[in-house]
Amino acid sequence: MCTHAQRMDYTEAKQRIEQLKAVLWENSRKYYVDNAPTMSDFEYDSLMHELEALEAEYPEYATEDSPTRRVGSDLEDEKSREGSGFAKYPHKYPMLSLANTYSIGEVEEFAQRAVKALNTPFTYCCELKFDGTAICLTYRGGKLFRALTRGDGVVGDDVTENALRIANIPHRLKGSGYPEEFEIRGEILMPYESFDKLNHEREVNEEPLFANPRNAASGSLKLMDPEEVGRRGLICTLYHIPTGQVDFPTHDAALQAAKDWGLPVSDERRICKDIDGIEDFIAHWDAARKSLPYATDGIVIKINEMAYQQQLGYTAKSPRWAVAYKFKAEQACTPILSIDYQVGRTGAVTPVANLEPVLLSGTMVKRATLVNEDQIRSLDIHEGDWVYVEKGGEIIPKITGVNPLKRALGAVEPVFPRCCPDCGTPLVKPEGEARWFCPNTTGCPTQIKGKILHFLSRKAMNVLAGEATVEQLYNKQWVRTPADLYSLTEYQLLQLEGWKERSARRLLQSLADSRNVPFERVLFALGIRYVGETTARDLARHFGSIDALKNASREELLSVADVGEVIADNVFAYFRNDDNLQEISRLQEAGLQFSLVQEKRRLSDALEGKTIVISGNFSISRDDMKALIEAHGGKNSGSVSGKTSFLLAGAKPGPEKVKKAAELGVEIIDEAAFREMVGDSSTSLGMTGSTLFGMADAEPTLF
Repeated sequence: MCTHAQRMDYTEAKQRIEQLKAVLWENSRKYYVDNAPTMSDFEYDSLMHELEALEAEYPEYATEDSPTRRVGSDLEDEKSREGSGFAKYPHKYPMLSLANTYSIGEVEEFAQRAVKALNTPFTYCCELKFDGTAICLTYRGGKLFRALTRGDGVVGDDVTENALRIANIPHRLKGSGYPEEFEIRGEILMPYESFDKLNHEREVNEEPLFANPRNAASGSLKLMDPEEVGRRGLICTLYHIPTGQVDFPTHDAALQAAKDWGLPVSDERRICKDIDGIEDFIAHWDAARKSLPYATDGIVIKINEMAYQQQLGYTAKSPRWAVAYKFKAEQACTPILSIDYQVGRTGAVTPVANLEPVLLSGTMVKRATLVNEDQIRSLDIHEGDWVYVEKGGEIIPKITGVNPLKRALGAVEPVFPRCCPDCGTPLVKPEGEARWFCPNTTGCPTQIKGKILHFLSRKAMNVLAGEATVEQLYNKQWVRTPADLYSLTEYQLLQLEGWKERSARRLLQSLADSRNVPFERVLFALGIRYVGETTARDLARHFGSIDALKNASREELLSVADVGEVIADNVFAYFRNDDNLQEISRLQEAGLQFSLVQEKRRLSDALEGKTIVISGNFSISRDDMKALIEAHGGKNSGSVSGKTSFLLAGAKPGPEKVKKAAELGVEIIDEAAFREMVGDSSTSLGMTGSTLFGMADAEPTLF
C-alpha cells in the first residue's frame, strides 16, 4: 500500500489503480460466477484496501465502475451460453456487501465511530458470519414468492424453483403478524457432511472437486435442475430484514419474529453493550466454530437499534452500521515425505503429497492433492519441502505455500512422470487440459479396474460388488470390460478365494437386476469423461436413446442445458471410438436399457404434427416444458429450421434462435400463448416431465 512517504508519481498511480481494478474484477468473477477462486479472501481484501487508499490519494483516477464502489456480481455476462441463465429481477432494496476487517483494532475503530456518530446509548448484535452464498427471499401473503441471488446488488438471478427444494426454506409462513409482503436475506450453506458426500461422488467420477463448501453451495444454487439442487443437502440461514418493511425496535427483535414465522434464523447471536462484549464473543467463536456442522469465516457486528441503523446509513457498497471480522484460516507447516502419482479411471494422473501427519481443524491431515503439474511448479515445491497446509473454510487439505527457510540444501524439484506409473504408456496432455492422461484406456490395469468399479457403483448399475471382487475377477482375467460381467457363471465365481454359493448367487442376481436400471444411469455407468450423474440424465432425457445420442452432432450436444464445449467434445469423441461402440453393442446384447421407457401420458392432440423449438427459461424447467409438449402430441427439436412449427420463447431466449426464426419466418410465441394453445389443463397439471414419462417419483411442487 502506498503512503505519503512513498508517494507514486501520477503515471505510476494510474497504472497501479488500473492494474488493481483489473485483478479485483477478474477475481470477483472467479469467486461469484465461476465458483473457483484463485485468491484467498485475505489477499483479495488486502488488494481492495490498497486500491481504496490509492483512490483516496489520487481521486482524479477514481471511477464509478471501481470495485471499491460496487459489490461483486454473480450474474453471468452477456457471452454466457444460451440456456444457462436465469430470469433476472431487481431487488427492492440494494444487496450490499459488508466491510471486512481482520483486526480487533479495526473493530474497536468501528465501535468508536458509532459511539461518536450516535452520541447516545445503544447495543450491538453480534452474529456468526456464515460462509455460503447470499440469498434474498420475498414472501407475499405468507407464501414464498421469489428467491433472488445477490447478483450485482441491484438485480439478481431468480432461483425460486431451486430455493423451493431446500429443505428448511418454508414454502408458507406459520403464525401471524408478518407483513403482506417483505424481503428477508441470508445465506445458502452446504454443511460439511453434504460437502464431503458431493466431493466424494465427484472424485469417483473424476470431476473437478469443489474447493470448499461456499463454492459448492453457490454452484449448486445456480444449477438448472431443481431436483438435483434438492439432492445436494443445502440449508438456509437468514439474518436480515431490510428496514422499512417491519416495525421492530431492534434487529434482534426482527430476527426473533422471523423465527416465530417459521423462518430459519440462527440462535448463535449475542447482544453486547460494549467492545469488551464483542471481543469476548469473537474469542469464543474463534474456537467454538470448529465444532459447527457448517462453515463460518467470521463474526458480523451490527448496531442493534433499527432507528440508529437508518441514522448511520450506507456507503456506496456497504452499511455504516455493520462490520465483519474475518477469522484467520487455520494453518500448519509440515514436511512432504513423498509424492505419489495416481492414475484414475479416465487416465488422469494426479500428484498427491504424502505429509508428516499434522492436526488441523480437528482432523489429522496426512495427504494433500497437488492437482496437477502446473500447481507443483507454481508453488515451487521441492522434494522434502516443509509446506503450509490450510483448511479454514476448506475441508479438503490444501497446500498454500512453501517455507523456503526449511528447504534442505540441494533439494531438487520433483519430476512429473512422462509415462504412466501403472502401465508405462507415454502420457499425453490434450490441448486446453491442465492434466496429463494415460491414453492406454483398454490396457492400463488401474483404468480398467476403475471403470469396472464405476460401472458397478450404487449410482450407476448398483451391483453388489466392490474393489476386492473386481481385483479377483481382473486377476483371473475373466473381466476386462463391464460387458464381461454379464458372462460370469456360478461355476467361475465359486473358484474365487472365499466365495460360497450364497455370495456367487447374490452377485449374479444383482447383475440380473441391473438389466432394469434406467437408461440415464446406464449412460452414467459408461464412464464418459466429464459426464457425471446430472449430465448423463440431461443427455438421456434430451436424446431418448443411445442411438440418437451416438449420432448427435457436436452442435446438437451443445443444445443440451449445461453441456459446454468440453463435455460435448468428449461425448462426441467417445462415440467415434470403435472399442466404445463395440462395448455398447455387447451391453445391449446383455439386455441393458439403452433408451427411455416412455410411458407417455397423452393429454391432448393440440400439438399433433407440430415441431417445436424451445429457448429461454419458463415457469417450469425446460425438461418439464419438453415433456408437456410431447404430452400434447408435439415433437421437440433442438434447432430452428424450415420445418419448425414455432419457437416457444421464455425469459432470456437465445438470440441466435430468435434471429434464425425471424429469418425463416417461423412464428415466435411466449409461454402464455402456448398454454392457451394447449388448454387450461396444462397449467394445473401438477406434474414434472419425469412423472409424465414414468422416469421418477417426483411430487407436484407445493406453493
